[in-house]
Amino acid sequence: MLLFASCNLRAALVPIPVLKTHVTDLTQTLTAEQQSLLEAKLTSFEQQKGSQIAVLIVPTTQPEVIEQYSIRVTDAWKLGREKPDDGLLLLVAIDDRKMRMEVGLGLEGAIPDLIAKRIINEIMQPHFKQGDFYGGINNAIDRLIGLVSGEQLPAPDLPDTRAKSFANLLPLLLFGGLVLGGILRTIFGSFMGGALNGGAIGVLAWLLGGGVLAAILFGVVAFFLTLMGSASSNYGGGYGGGHSGGRSGGWSGGGGGSFGGGGASGDW
Repeated sequence: MLLFASCNLRAALVPIPVLKTHVTDLTQTLTAEQQSLLEAKLTSFEQQKGSQIAVLIVPTTQPEVIEQYSIRVTDAWKLGREKPDDGLLLLVAIDDRKMRMEVGLGLEGAIPDLIAKRIINEIMQPHFKQGDFYGGINNAIDRLIGLVSGEQLPAPDLPDTRAKSFANLLPLLLFGGLVLGGILRTIFGSFMGGALNGGAIGVLAWLLGGGVLAAILFGVVAFFLTLMGSASSNYGGGYGGGHSGGRSGGWSGGGGGSFGGGGASGDW
C-alpha cells in the first residue's frame, strides 16, 4: 500500500517544463513584451559573462514544497556551464505565493544565502505584494547580474562567426558553381570547363573562409559536377534538403551546471 501511495504521489507531481528560453511563464503573469525584455536582458548577460540565469513561473509546486520542486528543475535543466557551475534559477509559484532562488555551486560565493534572502525580502517581496511581478523579477535580476558580474568566471565561448558565415553561404556557393559550370562547359567543353569551374569555386570557397581543405573539396566537387552535366541539378537539390534539416534554432538550453541547494526562499 505504501508503494502504491508513493507511485500515485510521484505521478501527481508538477511536471518540469522543457527549457527553451531564459524566461518560462506557465501562468501568463508576464505580458509578451515583459517576457521579451527579460529574455533579451538575460540573453545579453549570458553572451557577455557566460553565466545562465533562468526564470520559471508556475501556478503551484504542490504537493512538493518549492525547495523540492526547485531542485528537480535545476537537476533537469542543468543551468550554467559544467565546470564553473554558474547557473541560477528564479522560481515563482503564483498560487502558492512562494518564490525561490536556487544558486549554482559556482555562484554561492557571489550570492550567499543571506544575500539571496535579502534580494527576495527587500526587492521581490514589496513588488509582489503590489501585484508588480515584472518589477520584482526585473529588479532582482538587475541585482543578480551586478553580483555575478563582479565574480571571476571563465570567459564565455565566442561563436565562430566566420565558420557560420561560410556555412550560410554554402547553398549560394553550390548554386553558383552549377550555373558557372554549365556556362563554362558550353564554351570550353566538359573537361576544360570543369577544370576552370573547379578552380574558380575552390578559390571562392577559400576566400569566404572555408579553409584549404574546403577549397579543395568544393573544387573537386565542382569539377565532377560540370563533367556530369545534368546530374549536377540532382546534387544541388539533395544538398539543399540536408542543410535545411541540419539547422537548429532557439536557445541551446543548460550547459551542465550543478546545484547544491544554495539560495533562499520567501513568500508575499
